[in-house]
Amino acid sequence: MPSIRPGTNHRLIITLIMSLVPAGHALGQERLLNATGLDCAFSAMSTAGWTDGDAGGDVGPSTLSLRFEDIDTDGATAEIVGPYGASQIIVRQTGDYLHLVQMFTVGPLYTTTVIDRETRDGRFMAVHTRHEYTDTQLVGFTSRPEQYYGDCAVEP
Repeated sequence: MPSIRPGTNHRLIITLIMSLVPAGHALGQERLLNATGLDCAFSAMSTAGWTDGDAGGDVGPSTLSLRFEDIDTDGATAEIVGPYGASQIIVRQTGDYLHLVQMFTVGPLYTTTVIDRETRDGRFMAVHTRHEYTDTQLVGFTSRPEQYYGDCAVEP
């Protein structure tokens, strides 16, 4: 690994490194940091489960959509709007990621991560994960671990 010799202009090195970061990347971080709302759509999903003690999974299409409002990255709060009203959640921005965490008092954990990478039309890549397991499976309800893949539109 090359070393930096004494007397090397560190500003020149930092400028060179920063020039390798795409301009849109820094703009995306700023958009995520200042986001007050998100409209997310997930078109693919995977569901996991265990059969005879062995873990496995299936991938398929999805029509899940999520809406986040009142995002305050400084206060680490946001609301997720669902069919039963709004619910307070935790939000954190770390580098290229905006994480939204929802913990239910009955056990499950849901996370949504918006990634500072554009998909199309100014939307950002997103992953939504549901950590949940119930013995009985009902159509339309989460009963196994699920992960959704899609993107989110950011509202300033």
